[in-house]
Amino acid sequence: MGNEVNCTVTQGGGTSAGRALLETSEIIFRGEDVRFKIPFSSIRELRAHDGALHLRTKDGRFTFHLGARAEKWREKIANPKSLIDKLGVKGGESVTLIGRFPSEFGASLQEHGATLATPKASAAPHWIFFAADSCEDLADVKRVARSVRGTTALWIVYPKGQKHIREADVRSSGLAAGLTDIKVTSFSPSHTALKFVLPRAKR
Repeated sequence: MGNEVNCTVTQGGGTSAGRALLETSEIIFRGEDVRFKIPFSSIRELRAHDGALHLRTKDGRFTFHLGARAEKWREKIANPKSLIDKLGVKGGESVTLIGRFPSEFGASLQEHGATLATPKASAAPHWIFFAADSCEDLADVKRVARSVRGTTALWIVYPKGQKHIREADVRSSGLAAGLTDIKVTSFSPSHTALKFVLPRAKR
């Protein structure tokens, strides 16, 4: 995946080898001897030069040796996508929300020109967002999946880093409903979203 790469990082005169992950709002680095996160909001200086991404925070200077990816990462950090863009929703498309979502999420969808449709609408929506806070909630995925027709996409949004509902549980519920998972992304600091669609043969 383009946003995850093996690299070396220079910090405070020392260099560590590990794996860097470019998330929606932060960089995560996991090395053999050091692990850290750098929120985009903490970055005070940012530039790319000769295959290296240079940045400065209150904790010091960091140099990620990324090769050809350095400029792409700089661009993504400097101009991060909005949540709605990242999820793929475009103006004029219909969206159905099932479960509890922050009111600002619905407002952002409408600001981007999307139309909020009720779960009982006769026409299949372009997008369905289903909030699952526990494995018990996942029991409804098969019912929700009946509204996935043609190119409709289902995003299941669930708490991240929790033992009572794991990515494996969410994926299993979608597969059991006859869907295929194609993408995972961060929905918020506390939640992750997993995207499902119909297999190509059934669209």
